Amino acid sequence: MFIPLHDANSLKYIKLQYVTLSLIALNVIIFALTSIAGDHAEATIIGLGYIPAIVHDLAALPAAYDIVPPNATYITYAFLHADIFHLGGNMLFLWVFGDNIEDALGHVKFLIFYLLCAAAGALLHGVILPDSEAPLIGASGAIAGIVAAYLILHPRVKVWVLAFGRIPLRIPAIYPLVLWVALQFGMLLWGGDEQISWPAHVGGIIAGALLILILKRRNVPLFDRAIVSPRAVVVEKEPAIAVTQTEPAKWGR
Repeated sequence: MFIPLHDANSLKYIKLQYVTLSLIALNVIIFALTSIAGDHAEATIIGLGYIPAIVHDLAALPAAYDIVPPNATYITYAFLHADIFHLGGNMLFLWVFGDNIEDALGHVKFLIFYLLCAAAGALLHGVILPDSEAPLIGASGAIAGIVAAYLILHPRVKVWVLAFGRIPLRIPAIYPLVLWVALQFGMLLWGGDEQISWPAHVGGIIAGALLILILKRRNVPLFDRAIVSPRAVVVEKEPAIAVTQTEPAKWGR
């Protein structure tokens, strides 16, 4: 529907979004390693991807694919991607919107937020498709949480997007992000591309919308509302007492 390019939204509380940058770097490195792994790439995806049937004890992995405990895949799946377009789309959203969420939460809370949104995406995917044996991979659940949080914090900030992948527009974030969120719910309810886990997206959106309210800095406003400082107290000075020659000066009360 749209491709985000840039938002004019400067950082206010942190100097550098190093958690966002680290997550992007880690995803790129893992993708590069799995891409050159050859025959081992499939084992990595099966072993680290989230497979509902495995987590729910409805199936078992062969020993060769048993890399981490099943519950660990609620997180590990989010660092694997199918191809360069899958990786590039997720990392672009993380690059454009992640820094301001990290700014609003702080570095440590942002990392917790990111991982919880990823886990929530896998959780809803597993609830809706409990016996699926297909591995779920990709950072989309975490990215969906970031989109939801950005929509709650900065709906009025103008962003540059490519509408339909080709028309450059500079519009308030509320328009493309609301449409994107609505699309995820619509595809979940009415069906969409079976290669995409719409439940994971919706799970991430719900988690992101709730967690941003809990984890944000106390002085970070919602919906781009300005922070109004209390009006300064004005102390009116009493008029000076005139000193005459016939009356002595008063030094106190």
